[in-house]
Amino acid sequence: MFPKKIAVLISFLLISVVSTSQTQNSSKTFLYQGRIDKLQNDQAILIGTASSVSFNFLGNECSISLQSVEEHHNYVQLVLDGKYVGKIRIEKGAVQSFPIKVNSNKKEHRLEIYKNTEAQSGNILFAGTTAKLTSISFQKKKKIEFIGDSITCGAASGPSDVPCDKGEYLDHHNGYYAYGPTLSRAIGTDYLMSCVSGIGMYRNWNDEHKDEAIMPDVYPNLYLTKEASKPKYDFAFQPDIISIALGTNDFSGGDGKKERLPFNAEKYVSNYINFIKMLYKHNPNAQIVITNSPMVGGERAVVFEDCLNKVKNAFADDKSHKSIQIFKFKPMTPNGCSGHPDVADHKVLAEEYGPFLKKLLNEK
Repeated sequence: MFPKKIAVLISFLLISVVSTSQTQNSSKTFLYQGRIDKLQNDQAILIGTASSVSFNFLGNECSISLQSVEEHHNYVQLVLDGKYVGKIRIEKGAVQSFPIKVNSNKKEHRLEIYKNTEAQSGNILFAGTTAKLTSISFQKKKKIEFIGDSITCGAASGPSDVPCDKGEYLDHHNGYYAYGPTLSRAIGTDYLMSCVSGIGMYRNWNDEHKDEAIMPDVYPNLYLTKEASKPKYDFAFQPDIISIALGTNDFSGGDGKKERLPFNAEKYVSNYINFIKMLYKHNPNAQIVITNSPMVGGERAVVFEDCLNKVKNAFADDKSHKSIQIFKFKPMTPNGCSGHPDVADHKVLAEEYGPFLKKLLNEK
């Protein structure tokens, strides 16, 4: 009976006060970005890929408190004074303290803490810092949201620390260097990542939408899950561009063991159209870009392109929104784990896609 009461108390203390994609705390000392759940006492749950908390501080050292809110480890990546300094493994268990040391002679420093993994890899609690904080402010930038699957998440792209044939799926993530964050830094935009490995528009990698949720099911939930107890996404980010890269898993043949039906173009197109209508409802001024996949080739790529054209044509008479754009990635032989692009491949994708998005932003 006693442990149950303690659990209820903890849940009450950690009740979220703001669920948002970009915000500051009341004293303007913390900047939160991405799919995060802002809690009381300046704590926050980092949920989505590359979601982050940043702060400015004085002195040459401080510590940050982090917790893997799961029964397994997790990772964050650190950027200090604009320079990527690597990732931290957070072991399962209680809140842990991590020292941050500065080598430069600057009086003020900025630390950015990014979630390395995706939402489905579990959540990370930012529980505070010992730093002597100074103010931090928004820089107004154009904004892009990236909706997609494991490729968009940067999953299986970073085998540098743990070889592909070792460890667990989340050990090979590298959200900071996924193509979306990479190109956003290159063209000077803010970004929001809404991606889930294995997910599709009407079916998933190895599921015909029988046992698993698809993207239209989970997107409206802040935590990218169907769990009713979790808060809804508040659509506060309001991107200038929404990039949708979904279809790799819809076209997948699965694992070859579980029954897999032939690709259903009608279901794919219908779900895509309804998904865009939902996005327009909440983001009426957004420019939507739909993409193919660098991992889908041959005859499937032809069908894929035809489906995207049908989705675009369905909105041909829509005068209330900007005309939907299609972007086609070049075919790629991936070098990451389990048939995924690695960090170098993501840089290639970013260099392909970035100029296209920048041009669109300049036209707005």
